Amino acid sequence: MRAIHVNSFAPFFAKNGINAKLKIEKFDLYNTVLSALTWRKKNGKIDLVCDLASADYYKKIGITSIWNEVKAILPDDLEGINPVMFWAAGKLLALRETPSPVVMIDTDFIVWKKLDLNIKITAAHREDLNPNVYPDIDYFQMKSGYNFDGRFNYKTQPAVLPVALPLNTAFLYLPDESFKQYYVNMAIDFMKSAEDTGDVLCYMVYAEQRLLALCADRLKQPVETLLDKDRLFEPQNDFTHLWGAKQAMRDDRQEEIKFCQRCADRIRRDYPEYVYLTDLIENIK
Repeated sequence: MRAIHVNSFAPFFAKNGINAKLKIEKFDLYNTVLSALTWRKKNGKIDLVCDLASADYYKKIGITSIWNEVKAILPDDLEGINPVMFWAAGKLLALRETPSPVVMIDTDFIVWKKLDLNIKITAAHREDLNPNVYPDIDYFQMKSGYNFDGRFNYKTQPAVLPVALPLNTAFLYLPDESFKQYYVNMAIDFMKSAEDTGDVLCYMVYAEQRLLALCADRLKQPVETLLDKDRLFEPQNDFTHLWGAKQAMRDDRQEEIKFCQRCADRIRRDYPEYVYLTDLIENIK
């Protein structure tokens, strides 16, 4: 099964200025390497879909060999989408341009086993409708002319109809091209129609994760998840998702050092032909 990693530096430049020096943290680079190499070993090919700045960055530091192909097709301006509010917009644009069936994996997510993907949409896990993260649709400030689709199940509390719980897209498998285009076009339309409110959480996760669940619910598309949302923190060996651990490593340098060493050891053990990548990452200034 072909998969994609996605990277866009548009949010970085929007926050830091067009002349800012690009940087990806070491722990993220190590996780990216293991994510790509382990997918290739267990499940198939994986490409990087990115913008020109990302392609140049990865080429400069010397790690593009982890992907089967690097496709620099994302527009620098994200087609006018606000890159600060919609910091993951590149993922939706990348999905639009990548034929289904396709797996999209975040660079901080590792699949350690062979997957048996079928005709069902598959996401990392469901999420609860926390009102601080997934508010009701009347929270969103939209430009004139945008209307929320009245055919969607926007319920946030169990009633007669079941609630369409959001789908975490750290891992996302979309087997059907028509559904993929329906979902990504809905998400892109929402992002382009949103007012600039400065909210960098609720708008993004609505576009990427709640709309996915709403679209699947409306079109009666079957959905599976890799993980049970109520057991996310129980020990398991099949998947790694850094997510909250990133901030812990930013706050504690020793935790970052230990994590990077574990990754380097894993690369030496499982992928000795790529051991040179550990030196390249460690020598980044």
